[in-house]
Amino acid sequence: MSPSILIVGATGNTGRSVTETLSGFLEASKTLSNHRVLALTRSKESEPAQHIAKLPGVEVIEQNWVEITADWLRKHEVERAFIASHNQPNQFAEESNFHLAALLAGVKYVVRISTTAANVRPDSKAYYPRSHWAVESMLSTPEFEKLQWTSLQPNVFSTLVLSPAAEFIKQYRKDGKQQTLKLMNSPDAPVGIIDPYDVGYLAARLLSQDDPSTHNRAKYVLNGPEDITGEGIVELIEGYIGTKVEHVVFKDTSFIEQMAEEATDSKHLILSIKEAPVTAWEGKCTSSTTSKEIFDIAAPKSTPSEVLKMLLGE
Repeated sequence: MSPSILIVGATGNTGRSVTETLSGFLEASKTLSNHRVLALTRSKESEPAQHIAKLPGVEVIEQNWVEITADWLRKHEVERAFIASHNQPNQFAEESNFHLAALLAGVKYVVRISTTAANVRPDSKAYYPRSHWAVESMLSTPEFEKLQWTSLQPNVFSTLVLSPAAEFIKQYRKDGKQQTLKLMNSPDAPVGIIDPYDVGYLAARLLSQDDPSTHNRAKYVLNGPEDITGEGIVELIEGYIGTKVEHVVFKDTSFIEQMAEEATDSKHLILSIKEAPVTAWEGKCTSSTTSKEIFDIAAPKSTPSEVLKMLLGE
């Protein structure tokens, strides 16, 4: 068995691009050419899992990451790892357990996905940014000094923001009728929404560094290459449908209420997610906040118009 780079959530929003990119990078690496990519998934039979299984140097394994132990990591000779944790109320307990296992197993470097930088603070009204703050604070302690890590703090994903726009366009093309357009954005606050594929590509670049120590304990802020407002999204839609959008609801968080209704417990915490977009509405999440180091590693490239086109299958 050869040493491995573990990808938790290899078929997810960011994990898939991490896996695809690493597969192409490792062969050319000075220090990692003998490594394999260990891609975790909940089902090896899914289409995304079957796709990445065909990539050079990738081994797909069905494994629930929250059950990973130090012994499991040693057995699979994991030297580096990527993790994009869930954002459920028990996130801190489960993700911190993963990092502890990595520390005890002697894993050398971990790249993790955090959340919007303006929200990662101990007094965030939304619960899950507090969990990310707690994980980053834990990793920053002297006790975790032997585990090198980088935390990526991406802005809201453009696929999430633009999915209602894509569905609106598809429905209009189908029957010529307009439903009410519901957007998370405010009408006028610019936001640097980011393509999750760009986030994964950056993570892969970090994981494939011959010496990642330059990025140890770094918290990098990630935004897309350009800002867009709610009104800007409406303009993109109108360019596709050739007419004015008749009814728009900005600052829509009704989907979070639906999430809370479907939750079996901690409904009040789920509802607190409605506070997460407030920093964006206040203009604190523009592309100008991107960490300068990112431009030397892998600057995000996908613009809102390009992501919308992709969501439309064009």
